[in-house]
Amino acid sequence: MAAVLVGQFHARDAEGRIYSVHEFQESTPAVDGSGPVTTYKLAIGDRVNKVDDNEFQLVQTGVTLTREPQTASVS
Repeated sequence: MAAVLVGQFHARDAEGRIYSVHEFQESTPAVDGSGPVTTYKLAIGDRVNKVDDNEFQLVQTGVTLTREPQTASVS
């Protein structure tokens, strides 16, 4: 089973630190047939659980992260 990077975003903890979060999809669908399994990890490899659309929690420490709003880039 392999995971493919499908996205990345920044999230901030309560103390203002910013983390780079990577979103992966497993190459095989979930056992219950509900579609691909999505997992999250920090750029340094720490696992992250998704709580809701904009809230995540570091597995190792329990620190809550909030997804930063995406800003439009100006070219």
